Amino acid sequence: MPASLSSEKVHSSNKESSIDVVATIPGEENAPIHPIDPKVLRKATLKIDFYLIPIIGMFYLLSFLDRSNIGNARIAGLTTSLHMSTKQFSIALTITYVPYILMELPMNLLMKRLGANVTLPIMVILWGVVCTCQGAVHSYHGLLVCRFFLGALEGGLFPGITLLLSNFYKRHAMQLRFAMMFSVTSLAGAFSGLLAYGIRNLDGKHGIAGWQWIFIVEGVFTAAFGLATLFFVPASPQTIKFLSAEERETYCRDLADDWSGDADTDGTYQETFSWSEVASAFTDAPHVLMLFLPLFFDGTMIYGLANFTPTIVNALGHSPNFTQLLTVPPYACSFVFSIISAYFCDKYKNRGVMATVCALTSVAGYAMFLGSDNKNVNYGALYLQIIGSYAAAPCLSTWNANNVQPHYRRATAIAIGFIATNAGGIVSTWLFTDPPHFKKAARINLAFSFGMAATCVGILVYFKVRNAEKQREVQRLLQMHGDGTGVGGWDSSAERKRLGDRHPRFEFTS
Repeated sequence: MPASLSSEKVHSSNKESSIDVVATIPGEENAPIHPIDPKVLRKATLKIDFYLIPIIGMFYLLSFLDRSNIGNARIAGLTTSLHMSTKQFSIALTITYVPYILMELPMNLLMKRLGANVTLPIMVILWGVVCTCQGAVHSYHGLLVCRFFLGALEGGLFPGITLLLSNFYKRHAMQLRFAMMFSVTSLAGAFSGLLAYGIRNLDGKHGIAGWQWIFIVEGVFTAAFGLATLFFVPASPQTIKFLSAEERETYCRDLADDWSGDADTDGTYQETFSWSEVASAFTDAPHVLMLFLPLFFDGTMIYGLANFTPTIVNALGHSPNFTQLLTVPPYACSFVFSIISAYFCDKYKNRGVMATVCALTSVAGYAMFLGSDNKNVNYGALYLQIIGSYAAAPCLSTWNANNVQPHYRRATAIAIGFIATNAGGIVSTWLFTDPPHFKKAARINLAFSFGMAATCVGILVYFKVRNAEKQREVQRLLQMHGDGTGVGGWDSSAERKRLGDRHPRFEFTS
C-alpha cells in the first residue's frame, strides 16, 4: 500500500459531528484531527478509576465470597450438622451454577435498558439476603433452596460488571481495571480463610453454630453494602456527574476514537435492541465460540480451587483453624501476579500470550501435585495452580470483550464467555470425589491446562490471519470507493458503530 494511504487522516463530511473520524489501517494508532488533551483525559480517567473500581471490586469480592464460603463452612461443620454426604455436598454446589448460567444472558441484555446503576446494587442486596438465610437452614433440602436462589441472583453480576467495564474503558486499558476487580477473587480466597477463622470463634454464641455464623455475618454485610451503593453506581460515561463537561466530552471522544464502549458524542447512530444482533454473536463471531473452550477450562480450575482449596489444605493434617490460615498465601500471591500481568498485557496490547503463560503455570502446578506425595510439595503446587488459573481469567475475559462490538453483540458475547466459565464450575463440583488428595481432579485439570494453552495459541493465529484479511479489505475499499467517511459511506462514523468488529477498520486484539 502507498505510504500516503497508510497515514491518511480524513475529516468526516458530517458537519454536525463532534467526533474526529480517523481513517487508519488496522495496526496503526488513531490520531484525532483535534488532539485530545492528555492532561484532561488523565484526570478524567483517574477520577473514574478511584470511583468505579472500588465499588465494583467490592461487588465481585462479595459475590465470590458468598458463593464459595460454603467450602469454609464445610470445614466448620456444615456437612456434619446437616448430615450431608460428599455427593450431596457436590449437588449443593452444582445447583448454584444452573440458575447462575441461565441468568447471565438475560441480565446482560436488560442492563442497557434498566441501567447498571439499578441492576447491580439490587442484585447485591438480594443475594446478600439469601446468603444470610443459609445460616438459618436446618436441613439439606433447605440448603439446596438457598443455593438455587443464590445462583439466580448472582448470575448477572460478573458479565454485567465486565460489560460495564467495556463501556467505561478503552480496549487496551481494560485488562488492568478488570484485573483489579477480578483479583479480589484472590483476596476473597485469602479473606475468606481469615474471616472464617475469626467467625469460628463465635461458635455456639446464641445457640448458633460456627458454620451458620459464616453465612450470617457475610450475608448481612453484603446486603448492607448493596443498599449503601444503590445511588452511587454510574450508568454510563456520558452520565458521570463528578466529571466536568470538558472531562466528560474528552473521555467519551477518546472512547469513540478507540472503538471502545458505547460512546456516541455525535449522535450519528443509536443502537436499538435486535435479536439478530444477539444471534450474530453465535453465528457470525467465530472468535467468541473459540474462546468458549479456554474459558470453560479455566472456569473448571478456578471454581474447583475456590470450593475445595480448604479441603485440600486440610488433608495436610493441620487443625481446622490453621487450615483456614494456610489458604491465604497462595491467593495473595495470585493477586499480585494478576495485577502485574494485566499491566503488561495492556501496555503491549496482547492478551493471548499471557493467557498461554498462565495456562502453562497451571500445568506445572498440577504436574507437581501429581508427581509427589510430599505434603510440602503439594502445598507449593497449589501456588502455581491458583496463580495460573486466576491470572488467566482477566486475560481471557478482556480478550473476549475487546473483540466484539457493538453493544448487544458484545453483551451477548460476554454472557457466552461466562456461561462457559460457569459450565466449568458445574463440572468442577464433580471432580473432587476422591479425598483427601483428589488425584482424579488433578489429572483432569492438568489436561484442561494443556487444552487452555493449545486453544489460546490457536486463537492467536486466527486473529493474526483475520487482521491481515481486514488490511486487504481496507485497501480494496479505498481503491474502489475512496475514503468513505461521508454520510452513508463505508467508513462513516455511523457505519463503524453499526458494524462494530465486522467493520474492516476494526483491528482484533491478539
